[in-house]
Amino acid sequence: MTVKLAIIYYSSYGTNHQMANIAAEAAKAAGAEVRLLKAPETAPDDVVAGVDAWQAQAEKSADIPSATVEDMDWANAYLISAPTRFGIMASQMRAFIDTLGGIWAKGGLANKPVSAMTSAQSMHGGQETTLVSFYSTIMHWGGIVVAPGYTDDVIYKTGGNPYGYSHKAGDAFTDEAKAAIGHQARRLVEVAGKLA
Repeated sequence: MTVKLAIIYYSSYGTNHQMANIAAEAAKAAGAEVRLLKAPETAPDDVVAGVDAWQAQAEKSADIPSATVEDMDWANAYLISAPTRFGIMASQMRAFIDTLGGIWAKGGLANKPVSAMTSAQSMHGGQETTLVSFYSTIMHWGGIVVAPGYTDDVIYKTGGNPYGYSHKAGDAFTDEAKAAIGHQARRLVEVAGKLA
């Protein structure tokens, strides 16, 4: 059975969009069928338009479809990427998750492997709490957390976060950063393939 991976991201300024693209390339190379999707924007249009970088990112990603319940039903694995806001996942991603009550109630999210990535303005700006608190949602779903752990040396080279890749917003994506994201995506595909 093919791994059907939904990569769902939210990105105000582009960091998590780039992370999702890197993960999508790695997952496809590992044999997964991938849907690259974004969490719907919840901020008012005039607020987005009032910040040049935010508006530019909205325009850059305008052709990427918003994630739906149907995408969640289709997928047999999920990779979620969203920035941290005060130590928890950005509200846009949480708002999308809040739309999943119906599919969750019928068991449609259970037994599916899930991994997550994040970013913040500073290296100690809440990335780890963002990932760990999100994984509690996955436990409610009955999903299977597939964190990268310390399963590859590249984890140590990119900050040593075993919960999921985290990036300092605004920094360039080095070869090591891309390798860490790729490793996490491939690990998720491998586990999903075994479960499928």
